[in-house]
Amino acid sequence: MPADPPDDAPTPRALASVFSVYEVAREGERVVYYGDPLVDRRTLQRTIQPLFGDHGYDVRTEERPGETALVAAPASAREDDFTVPWTNVALAGLTVLTTLYAGAQWYHVDDILSLDVLRALPFVVAVMGVLGVHEFGHYLMTRYHDVDASLPYFIPIPFTPIGTLGAVIRMRGVMPDRKALFDIGVAGPVAGLVATIVVSAVGLLLPPISVPAIPADGVAIGFGNPPLLRLIAWAIGRPLSYGDGLAVNPVVFGGWVGMFVTFLNLLPAGQLDGGHVMRAVFGPAYERVAPVVPAVLFGLAAYVYVVPNAANAAVVWTMWGVITSLFVFRGSARPIEETRLDAKRLVVAALTLLFGLLCFMPVPIRLIG
Repeated sequence: MPADPPDDAPTPRALASVFSVYEVAREGERVVYYGDPLVDRRTLQRTIQPLFGDHGYDVRTEERPGETALVAAPASAREDDFTVPWTNVALAGLTVLTTLYAGAQWYHVDDILSLDVLRALPFVVAVMGVLGVHEFGHYLMTRYHDVDASLPYFIPIPFTPIGTLGAVIRMRGVMPDRKALFDIGVAGPVAGLVATIVVSAVGLLLPPISVPAIPADGVAIGFGNPPLLRLIAWAIGRPLSYGDGLAVNPVVFGGWVGMFVTFLNLLPAGQLDGGHVMRAVFGPAYERVAPVVPAVLFGLAAYVYVVPNAANAAVVWTMWGVITSLFVFRGSARPIEETRLDAKRLVVAALTLLFGLLCFMPVPIRLIG
C-alpha cells in the first residue's frame, strides 16, 4: 500500500483514474508519487494539473530510472497575493547603480560621487528599459495563458560596459500547448524590439557627446553596428559616427544592447526564446536539429578568430557555443498539447526571426588602437 501524502496534498485515491500509485515519498518540500500511468501523458497532465493546483501544488511528470513519478511542489506565491517582491526590487535597485556606474564611463564623468553622475541616467533608462520591456513581454503573456511565472529579475554586474547581464523571469507552471509556448516565447523579443527601435531612434536624435582622444599607445573597445541600427539611422537621417572628439550619444548603446540581446535570445536552442518559438512552430521534430546551433556558433568563432582585432568576438561566440550546448542538452519546453500553430502565428514567427537576423553582427566587439 502507498504511504500517505501530506494532509494538504491529493491522495493516491484521487489519482486512481489516471495514475496507479504504489509509493509516496517526500523530497524536502516536494511530494513524489511513484506509479503507473493509466492514460497518455497529455491526458495525465491535463487531469492532474487542476487537481494539484486546487491543493496549492505545482506538479510535473518525470521519467525516473525504471519508473514514472509525479513530482509535486508547493506553488510559489503569485503576484495576485499582493506580496512585495523584495528580491526583484533589490536586484533592480542594484542594477540601477551598476548601470549608472557603467553609464558614467560612457559619459566620461570624472567624479562618480558627484552629481555629475546623474548625466548617465538616460543610459540607465535606455539599458534597463529595453531589457525590462523584453522580460515584461514574456511575463504579461504568461499571465494571459495562466502559466505561473515570476516578475523579472535584473542581474547587476559591476565594472562592465553595460552594468548588467540582463533580466530573466522564472516560469514555474506547466506549458498547456504550443500556442501558449509560442506566444510566451515570442512576446519578449517582439516587445524588446519595439523598445529597442524607439531607444535607438531617440539616442540618434540626441546630440553627440565629447570624448577624449585615444592615446597613441592606448586601446579602446569598438562595437559593430547591426543592420537594424543602420536602417534606423538611415530612416531618420542621422549619422552613426562623428569626427574626432565626438561620438553618438550613449543612449544609442542602449539600443545596441537591445539588438544584441534580441539576437542571442532568438538563437533556436533549448530554453532560449528562439528555442521556444522553433519548438512551437515545428513541434518535437525541432529537437533533432537543435544541436546544429552550437556547432554553427563554434564555426563562427573559428571564422572571426582570423579577422584582425576580432579575437574578443571569437571569445563571445565560443562562450555562446558552450551556453547553447548546455541548453540543447537540457532540452526544450514540452507543452501538454501539440496542436499546430495557425497561419497568423507562423507569420509573426517569420517576421520576428527576420528582425532577429537584422540584429546580427559577426564581430560585435573589437579592439581599436
